[in-house]
Amino acid sequence: MRYFAGARAAVGVDTETRQAATLADLVGQIVDAHGEQLERVLTACSFLVDGTSTRDRALVLAPGAVVDVLPPFAGG
Repeated sequence: MRYFAGARAAVGVDTETRQAATLADLVGQIVDAHGEQLERVLTACSFLVDGTSTRDRALVLAPGAVVDVLPPFAGG
């Protein structure tokens, strides 16, 4: 997993390695590990799984999938 912006601030690391069958399982693992602050951030996040944007937490993850956690970005 790679974290960006507010998600990185909530977790305190840029990356970590986890194994999960689905995106929902993965999200559950990181919330259990990092707590309520990350859970609040994740409600607004989207995810990139191997470069493809998704909000489908039922998505099955391939072994070695790269998941990016992307909070909404402010633009200007």
